[in-house]
Amino acid sequence: MRAKLVRIGNSRGLRLSKPVLQQAGLEEEVELTVEPGLLSIRPIVLPRLGWEDSAASRSPEGLLDEPTSTSFDDREWTW
Repeated sequence: MRAKLVRIGNSRGLRLSKPVLQQAGLEEEVELTVEPGLLSIRPIVLPRLGWEDSAASRSPEGLLDEPTSTSFDDREWTW
């Protein structure tokens, strides 16, 4: 696919059609990677998206392992 760069003030922009954006999974913000002769545009991946809802759906019991002492607890910490 070919596209033209359009002037936007002192910069240049690239118009992408809605079907192209949908096919690539691009929304409001993107991640740009630049290398000589190559510009990559990728969707921003939020690796922890949905964790809060998932944690909220669990009961508070059983989320953490039982506490275990470490060498720091045994030798260096005063309770």
